[in-house]
Amino acid sequence: MTDVLPTDPFVLARVAAERLAVATGVDGHEIAVVLGSGWGGAAELLGETVATVDASEIPGFAASGVPGHSGTLRSIRLAGSAAHALVLGARTHLYEGRGTDAVAHGVRTAAAAGARALVLTNGCGGLNPDWAPGTPVLISDHLNLTGATPLRGPNFVDLTEVYSKRLRNLARAVDPSLPEGVYAQFHGPQYETPAEVRMAGTLGADLVGMSTALEAIAARQAGIEVLGISLVTNLAAGISATPLSHDEVMAAGREAGPRISELLTRIVHRIAS
Repeated sequence: MTDVLPTDPFVLARVAAERLAVATGVDGHEIAVVLGSGWGGAAELLGETVATVDASEIPGFAASGVPGHSGTLRSIRLAGSAAHALVLGARTHLYEGRGTDAVAHGVRTAAAAGARALVLTNGCGGLNPDWAPGTPVLISDHLNLTGATPLRGPNFVDLTEVYSKRLRNLARAVDPSLPEGVYAQFHGPQYETPAEVRMAGTLGADLVGMSTALEAIAARQAGIEVLGISLVTNLAAGISATPLSHDEVMAAGREAGPRISELLTRIVHRIAS
């Protein structure tokens, strides 16, 4: 018999967190990590995997339809620590058509599972020609160009500091060379046109992609501290001399994978310490 799921997204997140606790045997997770394109290898380095759960087994989640996303939820005991990280490899994108509640569900489940810090990663297009493919960039702020929000009703969430300055400082303590930039989320799934990229640059964007901003808004509503890190997988349209393709994104992620996985592992351990 199919479960009848709650319609309230926060009740659904609590149900998902309870089911996750049973499935993993872990009562709570102190930190959550969303692994975007190119970042999947970090899960193997964070520590001991306590449990791996197919996302479709947890209420509100669905199997990922995007290459490069594992479609699993993993509970990891961080090396040298009693803390647990919830690694979300089942990101839902707005362009999949499931709505903003589905996009925010992973973040809200993490909050219901006890997470007070969230690391959001993604693969993106870069507007700065000095940032070659394979460059990790801290997100300092974002432009939500999707025309959507995970909030509803009179929820006036302060977004003055969406991406925590404290967490960015911790990340730079791990690697002082990390640059910062503003990330613009478009709806997708089509890549941005050169004119849209120029528009985003005029508005102040350094990075363009199809995820992260809506999740960060949901996290701030939940009171979670957010760190965002983008992997530049390609120069954006109109800056790149070649047509864009998801194969290019995947190839850049594979090439940078070992280096950025080690970086992310050190950052997560620093946050959890």
